[in-house]
Amino acid sequence: MTEIVLEPIATVRSSDRTEVDDRFEWGEVAAVIRLDETRFTPDAISGLTDFSHLEVVFHFDQVPLTKIETGHRHPRNNPDLPLVGIFAQRGKNRPNRIGVSRCRLVKTDGLDIHVLGLDAVEGTPVLDIKPYMAEFAPLGETRQPAWSTELMRDYY
Repeated sequence: MTEIVLEPIATVRSSDRTEVDDRFEWGEVAAVIRLDETRFTPDAISGLTDFSHLEVVFHFDQVPLTKIETGHRHPRNNPDLPLVGIFAQRGKNRPNRIGVSRCRLVKTDGLDIHVLGLDAVEGTPVLDIKPYMAEFAPLGETRQPAWSTELMRDYY
């Protein structure tokens, strides 16, 4: 396989969330995505405030390599939930430790992007930021198992 090297474009700043914990509710958690000032100017986010939401791709850098899952497990290690493969859940212990989150854009200020509901903690490296566009939502009806609906009920 070809090696893929990604360089973070920004870092999450959040005094509200400094430690990884799956029990958090994220909906009203404020964070700032601070772009790398050595690579970007405010021009990089020009027009971003025309969008209400963002999709943020980040690296779960605080997950130890020894905790990575490649098979199945109980989501959040809860034995009351079914055993499902790592690709049938959105847990942080993924093979490449990549997270994707949608969050509400509050404002921009220079190289700072202020958001609500980004489920990433202080210091998390951000790999990419995209505006959320309704046209990228799934076509047709979606479905998911009842356990996932229950698990995420209070997440946002």
